[in-house]
Amino acid sequence: MVEEKKQHPIRRPPSARLTRRSLAFVAAGAVLAAVATFVVAGFQGADDNGGGAGSVVTTGAVAGEAFGTATGGDCLTWTALDASDLAKVDCEQSHLFEVVADIDLSVFPGAEWGPGTRFPSVSRFTQLRDEQCAPAAMDYLGGRFDPHGKFSVGLINPGEAGWAAGERTLRCGLQFSSTTGNLLPIEGRVADQDQSRAWDPGVCIGINNGVPADPVDCAKPHAFEVAAVVDLSERFPDALPSIEDQDAFLEETCTARVDEFLGDPEALRNKTLTLFWDNLNFDSWLAGSRKVNCSIGTQVEGGGFAAITGSAKGDILIDGQPPVPPPDDNGRLLPTPLPGAAPLPGG
Repeated sequence: MVEEKKQHPIRRPPSARLTRRSLAFVAAGAVLAAVATFVVAGFQGADDNGGGAGSVVTTGAVAGEAFGTATGGDCLTWTALDASDLAKVDCEQSHLFEVVADIDLSVFPGAEWGPGTRFPSVSRFTQLRDEQCAPAAMDYLGGRFDPHGKFSVGLINPGEAGWAAGERTLRCGLQFSSTTGNLLPIEGRVADQDQSRAWDPGVCIGINNGVPADPVDCAKPHAFEVAAVVDLSERFPDALPSIEDQDAFLEETCTARVDEFLGDPEALRNKTLTLFWDNLNFDSWLAGSRKVNCSIGTQVEGGGFAAITGSAKGDILIDGQPPVPPPDDNGRLLPTPLPGAAPLPGG
């Protein structure tokens, strides 16, 4: 007789990761259109080439001395929407941007950057970010950049007033962008941190039209709640494990840690929640990322997430209604697995 074990529906994370990345690009475009002095968007990949950096003298027409003197290794922060109060801070303090290079467009060939030229468009700054900032960030981190991790590559430009005054410098840097493109604070240098995109247990990820958004208080509607962080190096200290090996380890580990998080091995089933986790790929592993999240949420028919209110540790509402535990069919009736889930044993 085969011993029956507790089973949970699972899914692999590509759809969640792709959703996050696509939303980041859409949100970045909105931010760029609204605030011409700051370009935010995710890093597309690690195989860009080119780039350059040079010293520059700023007029200080917009961001002042901090912008004009910032170079690789400096950390910047601000509170104003247009970054007009931009200031340098110690990188161990909370900040929004770690400069990897300063780019002087005035030394570039062509008439595009000359005196009296028009302020570049959002798409042109985005192109400059990809062409100049992405490779500069890779160089700055010695090639150890996780393109799927918590940090992205950004660009700060001098603003229209600075451009009109003759300022032609850009600052390339690393930032921590939320799902919707908002910048989150960083403490410490990126090179000294695990770049894994892992949230602390108990963090709830908000929801916008069924799609995961920014972290919110769990009392507010959210797509899912992070129940645990797992370090894959605990089981795999050397080479990157295959997706199958990751899933085998995480199914057991996430199940145990989620049960511990909820305080009841039947809570996940009774609250009709689904357990899912992230996987790491080669680029992330090469950059040193080792941590993934175990999360719990509910998918709706046709895709997307239901809105959950309240932490799963207590009473919750799903789309405004209390969950109804499924009938006990010999302990084997479970919520419908999310797309991409591994087949249930014996299924």
